[in-house]
Amino acid sequence: MAQTLGRGTTQVELRKLTAADFARVVAIDAALIGRTRRVYFERRLQAALRAPEDHIQFAAGEDGELAGYALGRRMLGEFGRADPALRLEVIGVWPAQQGRGLGLRLLGELEGWALAHGIREIRTSAHWREHALLGFLDRAGFELGRNHVIDCELHADRLAELEPPETGISPGGERAGAEVDFGAQGGNDFEALARDRGEVRALAVGDLAGIAAIDREITGRNRDRYLSRLADEAMSDSAIRVSLVAVRQGVTVGFVMAKTDFGDFGRTEPTAVIDTIGVHPQFAGTGIGAALLSQLFVNLHALRVQRVETVIAQGNLNLLGFFYKAGFAPSGRLAFVKQLAAERRH
Repeated sequence: MAQTLGRGTTQVELRKLTAADFARVVAIDAALIGRTRRVYFERRLQAALRAPEDHIQFAAGEDGELAGYALGRRMLGEFGRADPALRLEVIGVWPAQQGRGLGLRLLGELEGWALAHGIREIRTSAHWREHALLGFLDRAGFELGRNHVIDCELHADRLAELEPPETGISPGGERAGAEVDFGAQGGNDFEALARDRGEVRALAVGDLAGIAAIDREITGRNRDRYLSRLADEAMSDSAIRVSLVAVRQGVTVGFVMAKTDFGDFGRTEPTAVIDTIGVHPQFAGTGIGAALLSQLFVNLHALRVQRVETVIAQGNLNLLGFFYKAGFAPSGRLAFVKQLAAERRH
């Protein structure tokens, strides 16, 4: 339902964003960052049309013209999380209409939707140099998150020598139980590693059951809906979702799921985000995790992605150590979270 607010001689209408707003969203974004990201917003629109229940998008209109927008997405299990969350991906207000609280009102709409759907936190990230955005997040009540955001340049031609960890989990997970093996022999470039660790191939329709079984072994939870969503994205748009499986003797023994990000959170360079990675515990210490990461790098390089990023939960030192040895380091981006109080529901 649209909400109309008086504002002097004008009326500010808060409503759901529609496909008819697309051109104006692109124009506002270009005015804010100095370049157009039409392709990025086209992909966001297509994703929202495929899964409208997971994409939450609000608009602020003034005198019949779009003045601002906020785009969010329901998080079902990204980075190993067990609790539902809403991810604030993009928020923007036309420069001439800033300073009037439209951004906070748009965020309030997202918060109301989240609470109505049993979600008690909103997550986002921002680069430490984005001072205006950091100021907005501060005013909006966000706190610095505890998770580690790490990334690496994709053009490195070698993986560091890795020690096989004893236990692990998908990025961001709180449980260090069944092993996610990332051990590898040193001294090979990532293309050689990808070839030498058995078959690593693109995700196929029939792989979901094997992936879900491995994930349950690792996390102790059923995340079939989350994994199914990622698989659907991989099947429908390989330019966005890059998902791989490792197979030995016809059995799925590992997987990695990542997505290319050409604009979320205001990024200015093509980036890929690793959502989840896992290896069956029975194949610990065999280098499957390294092979998956290696082939992922090869595939992303072909897509001209320049940087790879992921999020690791505080205390998951085993997984953090693996990524560091693979060339990752602390990112310039910071994680933020806002806890929502039930009385804010509207």
